[in-house]
Amino acid sequence: MSNTDSFIEEVTEEVRRDRIFVMMRKYGWIGVVAVAAIVGGTAWSEYQKSTERALAQANGDALVSALENNEAAERTNALQSAELQGSGANVVRAFLVAAQQLETGDRNGAAATLDGISNGGDEVSDIYVQLASLKAASVREGGDPAARRTLLEAMAQPGQPLALLASEQVALMDVAEGNTDAALTRLEAIRQDAEVTVGLRRRASQLIVALGGTPAELPTTLSGQ
Repeated sequence: MSNTDSFIEEVTEEVRRDRIFVMMRKYGWIGVVAVAAIVGGTAWSEYQKSTERALAQANGDALVSALENNEAAERTNALQSAELQGSGANVVRAFLVAAQQLETGDRNGAAATLDGISNGGDEVSDIYVQLASLKAASVREGGDPAARRTLLEAMAQPGQPLALLASEQVALMDVAEGNTDAALTRLEAIRQDAEVTVGLRRRASQLIVALGGTPAELPTTLSGQ
């Protein structure tokens, strides 16, 4: 009985191996393709990451090299002529160019450069558009004050990403127009906002004092910030 059992087990095992072999021949290519896809996908992902790192480094080197010039006008020219790739790098370049133009006193030139970011279309992130619009409104000389106020008040609405900074600019317009009470009310609202930064709260407090007001006591939850 033992020999018979051993023989049956051997035959059963052989049949099992034959079935596995047939299954491998029939469906084994699926595993090969899956492994190839995984390996290929990983290799492609690493290649893309490497390419993006190299591109970012090249763009960064070009911008840093342009900023190494001694004079603001030279830095502006170098930035404008730098060879960059990608919309993100060009947005950074525009902000840097605007900063150099401000350093030379060309406020309207800086505003025009920032307007170029705002009008960059869907390729430019909304936060960059908002920041460029706010900066342009704050540095532009001349123009229509009513239009500037309308733009800033829209940006100062609750829920807007730069609401508090825009509200600060509106308060400064109130000061320039002699509307001290409105400026004080807006500045105090900035101070009391739970999302205000330490620097902005400090500026608002200093301006309130400069206008002859007294900053209100902050709630306990904010006083430690």
